[in-house]
Amino acid sequence: MKPIVLLVIFSLFFSEAFSQGKIDGFYRGKGNATAVVGLGFEDGKNYFAGTEKTDISKSLYYVNLYGAYGITDNLDVAVALPYLSSNKNNGLQDISIFLKHLIYQKNTESGSFQVTLGAGFSTPVSDYDIGGLNDIGQQATVFEGRALAHYFWKTGWFATVQSGYSLKLEETPNSIPATLKVGKAMAKWYYDFYYDYQHSFGGIDYLGTPAPQNFKEFGSDYHKVGGSVYTSFSENFGAFINLSYTLAGRNTFQGQGYGVGVVYNIKKKERN
Repeated sequence: MKPIVLLVIFSLFFSEAFSQGKIDGFYRGKGNATAVVGLGFEDGKNYFAGTEKTDISKSLYYVNLYGAYGITDNLDVAVALPYLSSNKNNGLQDISIFLKHLIYQKNTESGSFQVTLGAGFSTPVSDYDIGGLNDIGQQATVFEGRALAHYFWKTGWFATVQSGYSLKLEETPNSIPATLKVGKAMAKWYYDFYYDYQHSFGGIDYLGTPAPQNFKEFGSDYHKVGGSVYTSFSENFGAFINLSYTLAGRNTFQGQGYGVGVVYNIKKKERN
C-alpha cells in the first residue's frame, strides 16, 4: 500500500522553533502539490542562559503557512512562512524556500533505501524587533544544506537520519543540525517519533557579556524529542497533531510544544 507522500509537512516548519529536520524521504510526485495551515504553542518553562538553567519563561504562539510542489518524481520544492507572537512581539518571521532531490535509490526484498540531498535558504520578511528573550527571530539570512538517508520497509515502517550545515549571515553563528526519526506511514494514518539536535559554533551567551548585548550573536544549541500523528479524512484532506519537548541546550528554552494543522493535497489528474 502506497505511503502518504504528503507527510513532509512535519519536517518543513522552517523556523528553528519548529525544527524537526529540513527534509525527509517522502516525495509528492510530478505535478502534485500540498497546502498546509498549522498553528501551535510553545510553553518555555525555563531558559538556559548559556548552559545555566534559569526560571525565565516564555510563551510563543505561531501560525505557519506551507506549500510544496513536485517538480519531477524525484525533485520537490517547498515554501513556508510563519507568523509568531510572544508577549508584545509579533509579526511575520522568515520566509523559507527549500529544494530536495532523490539522488540514489535501491530496492531490497524488505523495502527501499534512499539518499536525498537538499538545499535552501531563509530570510526575514518583516522588521521584527531584536533585543530581548521574547524576540521571534534573529533577523538572519540562512543558507542550508542537508543530506538524508531513508529506509522504508514494505510494512510501512521507516527510519531516517539527516544532518548538514547552516551558514548564517550577519553576526549569527553557523550551526550543524542532526535529526533521527522513526515512524510508520500507512494509507490513512501516519505517526513518527524523533530526536533533534543543533550545535552552534561560538557566539555569545545571554548575560555572558556586558549589556547591551547583540542578540544576533547568540549561539543556540538544543536537544529536542517529539512526535507527530496524521490522519486523512479523504483523498485530498487530512489533519495532524504534534508534540515536542526541549530537554536542554544553550541559550534556549526548555519546555513543551503543541501543534495542530490541516492539510490539502492536490493531485495531478491522470490522462486517460
